[in-house]
Order: sequence, then structure tokens, then C-alpha cells
Amino acid sequence: MSDAEEQLRRWVERLVIGERLCPFASAPWATGRVRIAVCEAADDDGIYRAFLEEVERLLATDPAELETTLLAVPDALGDFADYLDMLAVLEQALAEAGLEGVLQIASFHPDYRFADEAADDHSHWTNRAPVPVFHLLREDSIGRAVASLEDPDAIPRRNRERMRELGIARLRALRDGREPG
Repeated sequence: MSDAEEQLRRWVERLVIGERLCPFASAPWATGRVRIAVCEAADDDGIYRAFLEEVERLLATDPAELETTLLAVPDALGDFADYLDMLAVLEQALAEAGLEGVLQIASFHPDYRFADEAADDHSHWTNRAPVPVFHLLREDSIGRAVASLEDPDAIPRRNRERMRELGIARLRALRDGREPG
């Protein structure tokens, strides 16, 4: 297992699931239906190819076996602006392939920042991962999960509030897979 994969596993277990940031993550994680793919490419073309391979794999695999994929890019896109540029390219690729409404990308980056929040606001940590990640999600699965919740619109607000409560030291420890001190 690569360092990036191990970091992401700890991040998912301790922060995403442990702090209940995503109420939909626990079941597929527990049943082994979350794939962590590590793209070792350091250039946009290599990342693009790896992304398309993961899209094909996800579409070709029954959701009962593979629900979602985290594509980690540990050796590239360290600059958040570069990451956002690549995210736009990958979203365009899904659109051009006619996959809007079929797949979507959730974005995670070590320096993630919401445009509408102050730079030092802890709410950014809802989307901060140890390495840059493109999370491929099946729209059908999201729809079913959202329909099962009483107030799905409250999730982002609750998560932002939770990040503010946890504080920076605990958030860093959770992101980095360390035991919070």
C-alpha cells in the first residue's frame, strides 16, 4: 500500500466517517466498495488518462462491488489553483462523454478553500485531504442516499460548524491520520 493510500484510508476512517462528515460513506467503506486509486503521474496528461481509466472501471463495475472511487494525485497539483484547473478539465470530460447525471466529482485538496469563507475559517477542512483527490461518485447512489435523509441540505452547514468546533490542531491530526492530542 502506498503512503498516499494509507494516508487517505486514515483520513476517511478518522475524519470523513469518524466525524460523520459524509453520512453516506460508512456503508460502502465497511463493505469494501470504495476504491482508492493512486495516480503517480506528475503531469496533466497522465492525470487525465488515469481519471478516464477510473471512470471506465467505475462504469463497468456493478455498484454492489464498487460504489465509488477516490483518485489520489500525490505527486502533482499541490497548488490549489492548478488543482481547480484540472478539476474543470475533468468535469468537462464527463460532460463531453455524456456522463452528467451519471457521475460527479467531489473535490478534496490539502489547501482547499471555499471562495465565500475567510481564509482562516476552519470550514475549509470539510474538503481538505492529505493529498489532492478527485472523488468519483455515482449520481444514482447520491440520489438514493439523499432521499433517505430527513434534511440533506443541513449536511454542509453542520459539517462547517463541526470543523469550527474541532479546532485547527485536531483537524490537522485527523487529516494527517494521527491521533489527536
